[in-house]
Amino acid sequence: MLHFMPNGTELNAGKKGFLECNSRNIRFFWNLIPKISKKRTTFEKNRIMYIRRKIHSAIHTHLEKKEYTIITGARQTGKTSLLQAIFEELKNGGATVNYMSFEDRDVLSACNIHPEEIFAFSPRPEKIWQAGSEKRKPFYLLIDEIQYANDPSNFMKYLYDTYGENLKIVATGSSAFYMDSKFKDSLAGRKRLFELQTLDFMEFLIFKNAIVLAAELETIRSQEGYISTGRFELQSMLNEYMVFGGYPAVVLENEKEEKINRLKEIRNSFLKRDIDESGIANHDKFYNLLTILAGQTGNLVNRNELSNTIGLDNKTIDKYLHVLQQCFHIVLVKPFYSNLRKEITRMPKIYFKDLGLRNAALNRFFDFHLREDQGALLKNYVLLRLTGMFDSDAIRFWRTTKNIEVDFVVSLSFKKGYAIEVKLKYKNSTSNSVKKFIDHYPEYEPVIISYAYDKNCKWVLKL
Repeated sequence: MLHFMPNGTELNAGKKGFLECNSRNIRFFWNLIPKISKKRTTFEKNRIMYIRRKIHSAIHTHLEKKEYTIITGARQTGKTSLLQAIFEELKNGGATVNYMSFEDRDVLSACNIHPEEIFAFSPRPEKIWQAGSEKRKPFYLLIDEIQYANDPSNFMKYLYDTYGENLKIVATGSSAFYMDSKFKDSLAGRKRLFELQTLDFMEFLIFKNAIVLAAELETIRSQEGYISTGRFELQSMLNEYMVFGGYPAVVLENEKEEKINRLKEIRNSFLKRDIDESGIANHDKFYNLLTILAGQTGNLVNRNELSNTIGLDNKTIDKYLHVLQQCFHIVLVKPFYSNLRKEITRMPKIYFKDLGLRNAALNRFFDFHLREDQGALLKNYVLLRLTGMFDSDAIRFWRTTKNIEVDFVVSLSFKKGYAIEVKLKYKNSTSNSVKKFIDHYPEYEPVIISYAYDKNCKWVLKL
């Protein structure tokens, strides 16, 4: 049985329990922490300080592949900074590389005329039929905000087919909805997508320069029975993370009011760009939907109720939900079921990809211990951790027609996996819901994840 770290490193699950790491994997991640935390780079033009992200290594490895590298994700997650860091990395390594942005109107207008026009702003590599038999290093062309092209699919397909291995494009694009509508050709076999998410909790600690705590968190996760003398400080950091989320600019602000201002800017300005580019005319009702969904975190999405509450038809509700998904703001978790009629429900559950944006939608930034929605925040955090470990399609929830439910069901193979219940405090026994599930699916392992430490269950910091 295998589990996967966010960077794709395999973790072997032993007999002793859930998500157990072996010593080789621990050393690997321990060595990764200094690289993430200490390796800073400055892009020559803008002098932007860059803190290395976990996904950077996977993208760097893919630079050697012929496929084009496309970096997607929500706005303000750091895609431009990442692309600029890759530019400097390639340049310092002796590669032939050029960087441009399609926010430059002159560049964009020229490229919309014909893909060849991009070489008015960049050196031109040899075309496939012009190249000799000698294999040469590719020319790297880095393009920020490629979704602004009229037809980015045709643009990249033409360049790929014309220049082959002589040209390697690395591009970013913020709105998946906008990109989906314009990527008419699938570019199958010509591209690989990488999603840059907001910071996970480990990256959050590193961005706050809490390197010792980051190392302690890794030891807590990997060493059975280890609690740490720094557990209270780590729990305090987790509380902050569940209130303000992981947008890099928000995390780097020290003052609470500045964090709130940053999140409001993301909600009001950058989310508005997603709305505009998705062709949504009624902004007020879209924001109303976002607020209602934020208040229903961890609950079923009932389209009929949303339609009646907001005053929109179901088709429009579906469109709005699609936009929020494709712009990397929400996750809709599907139900788990086999052929048992009693357990089938077609409605998904709603979670947010960043808790800071979720709380900004509600305009609630109270400390974690003062909140009435602690359970919803904790479940959302667990969902984010699980999506960093497992394929998102493997993560479901279970609910019967009698409202018996299990928070998360993770399927690792046919009829095997984990039935996960999330609690603020462990109550000395496996819940009746999990027991009912295990009765139907005895090969699934029950797991109770608790916010409060208890040796009899899975502590949230050990997840």
